[in-house]
Amino acid sequence: MSARDMYEKDYYAILGVPKNVDGPMIKKVYRKLAREFHPDTSKGGKTDEARFKEISEAYEILSDPKSRAEYDEARSVYSRGGFRNQNVSAGNFNDIFAGSGGDINDMLSGLFGQRTRGPRRGADVETETTISFRDSVNGLTLPLRLSLDSEGTRTINARIPAGVEDGSRIRLKGKGGPGERGATPGDLFVHIRVTPHPVFSRKGDNLTVTVPVTFAEAALGADIEVPILDGGSVRVRLAPGTSSGRTLRVKGKGIPKTHGTAGDLLVTIEVLVPQRLDPKEREALEHFAEATSHHDAREEFQRKARQQ
Repeated sequence: MSARDMYEKDYYAILGVPKNVDGPMIKKVYRKLAREFHPDTSKGGKTDEARFKEISEAYEILSDPKSRAEYDEARSVYSRGGFRNQNVSAGNFNDIFAGSGGDINDMLSGLFGQRTRGPRRGADVETETTISFRDSVNGLTLPLRLSLDSEGTRTINARIPAGVEDGSRIRLKGKGGPGERGATPGDLFVHIRVTPHPVFSRKGDNLTVTVPVTFAEAALGADIEVPILDGGSVRVRLAPGTSSGRTLRVKGKGIPKTHGTAGDLLVTIEVLVPQRLDPKEREALEHFAEATSHHDAREEFQRKARQQ
């Protein structure tokens, strides 16, 4: 395409928009026209394919503020007769634009250089999705609906790897915008949001859970059932005299790792204090208090408090 042909084209008319149109409206109109004339969806054959290329060319210039300003300047000179009665060449184009301090070759290179380059890789696409805590641990495949300028909307199946954390950004190679003239497509970047679980949390590759136990279980020792994320449970042994806040470790019941192993399950013990006692329970506790009255539970605490 010659330089004269470039400037003779009215890109505003091609898109059917006024010259004072704003950027968002240009994008909206382009998307509508691109869906209508895209060769993969239209039935107009070569006519629609040529129209689609013309629409894409117009959008590429008018959607970029710098390219649009340069194009408007060149069109203004053209409309005043600056090109019409001349044998146009790169040399006398420079004469025409000498007043603006620019070189026409530089302008054409910056404004229309993309017309002459080869296949161009597709654009990268960003999206966001929210998944459950359980799915973040186990991984899943889910459909994502994408809105692409050149394709309208498209649904892809995205594989979310096991162990992904809240706030992660994963890359799906080749799932982004389509490439031009046979080039490779861009990538899809998915921002992950994870909804909290009512019982489980995570600490790195470890799962954490707080388990309530009775005073008797903590004092005398017991075997308790602790739930795990897959719906089952594991048996954990409490030693006699286990205090509230103590954390026990269950190997291999945490977050799966990429090399096949998994983190651990960290079980924190919470000793429950009964809010209501029936007469029999109260009597038993009173006997217990009498039997242990010679022990001062705060003796060591008071000693440390007095230290400087």
